[in-house]
Amino acid sequence: MKDLLPVNQNVILDITEEEKESKTASGIIIPDSAKEKPKYAKVVAISNIENPEIAVGDIVYYKEFSGTETNFEGKDYLVIPYEDIMAKVVETEAI
Repeated sequence: MKDLLPVNQNVILDITEEEKESKTASGIIIPDSAKEKPKYAKVVAISNIENPEIAVGDIVYYKEFSGTETNFEGKDYLVIPYEDIMAKVVETEAI
């Protein structure tokens, strides 16, 4: 079995999207190439970073044109510098 392991203060994000057909209200099919990609993803690996503010499994928002997309064993990943992660999603209690 092979795994992707990030080096040099990089993080690997899973950007694999579920394939689903999108239609407008009038029935026009919107192709994947016309859809805007989300700017958030799940962290699947972190390189050796001292006191990281994220962990494997976190959902994070990242800079729009950052990183390098790659396909590894049928899944799409984004290898991104740690400093290009802007925020993480956390659950809070409603007031």
